[in-house]
Amino acid sequence: MSTERGDSPAGASPAGDAPDGLLGLATALVGIPSVSHQEGAMADAVQAALGLCPWLIVDRVRDNVVARTDLGRQRRVLLAGHLDTVPPAEGNDRPRVEGSTLFGLGAADMKGGLAVFLHLAGLLTEPAMDVTWCFYAGEEVSREHNGLLHLWEERPDLLVADAAILGEPTGGRVEAGCQGTMRVRVTLSGLRAHTARPHAGRNAIHRLAGLLTAIADFDVRRPVIDGCEYAEQLQVVSVEGGVAGNVVPDRATVVINHRFAPDRSAAQAESSVRELLAPHLEPGDHWELLEAAPAAPPALDHPILAALVSATGEPPRAKVGWTDVAFFAERGIPAANFGPGDPLLAHTPGEHVSSAELHYVAGALDVLLRSGG
Repeated sequence: MSTERGDSPAGASPAGDAPDGLLGLATALVGIPSVSHQEGAMADAVQAALGLCPWLIVDRVRDNVVARTDLGRQRRVLLAGHLDTVPPAEGNDRPRVEGSTLFGLGAADMKGGLAVFLHLAGLLTEPAMDVTWCFYAGEEVSREHNGLLHLWEERPDLLVADAAILGEPTGGRVEAGCQGTMRVRVTLSGLRAHTARPHAGRNAIHRLAGLLTAIADFDVRRPVIDGCEYAEQLQVVSVEGGVAGNVVPDRATVVINHRFAPDRSAAQAESSVRELLAPHLEPGDHWELLEAAPAAPPALDHPILAALVSATGEPPRAKVGWTDVAFFAERGIPAANFGPGDPLLAHTPGEHVSSAELHYVAGALDVLLRSGG
């Protein structure tokens, strides 16, 4: 199955005259539609490809595919990547290769990373540490659909590891840990009245002014943890209000997204936002925590993750977004992000990944897995 021989996963068909090797494999994967909740064909292709490797034990749980070595090594590393993509944008639903660059939905997030994983899974028959290759569904949608949760509920033994590496696009740099994320809904109250006589009421939408100003003026907190600088963020992502064209509104609602650093728990982060907005809240207003996902610490002192940083030859940086690194950290498994592709291209119409990026990441992981950390 080594992509050096130009092999592709069973069922995958590169578009046009796609190149061989890693770029060809990535092109084949981009050519398999796998929007969230529709990952079956992709899971079939990955399962078929991994099934060609007699040194791997392959299991499938729903549309999640896990392949493992069982060599009796002292350490086990788990490499995980999600099979799903967001819905296509106009013009990016099919792979397109220009020179040594692959364009198309999921090229960076994260079928380039999946191609690297499949390539190495087929190449490394005797890694220096045991390896678990995990390809899972449902990462781009609400948490309840995440394949890692399904695996943990139904086959937690498949996720046992000393450390984990998520193949999210990082530009070939180790991105340590991740920030937590939460969404809060705040509803401000007012008093209805006729717009011809606004003094008889109180405009709840007008009350938003102070709240929105406080959020817009949010002082970004930048803690440095294990040499990585995180940057907390606070943004309004939704505003609702209004009754009719001649009515002073008695309710106005905002949804706020907060990204918080790994030195804070979700409860501490929520408390800090409450404190910031307290001067603009009154009795009768409503605060609702819609969802929260914890942050994950860098954990770069773990031998496997430290060896990964060494293999890249580049200093690590903080992951300021949220990833499933937090899933593993919650369960006591140190984890980091490392994959090909620019993270800023994820979910954009011009998403792409280059052959050089694929080979760089494959080379660093090859060094790690052959050395044993």
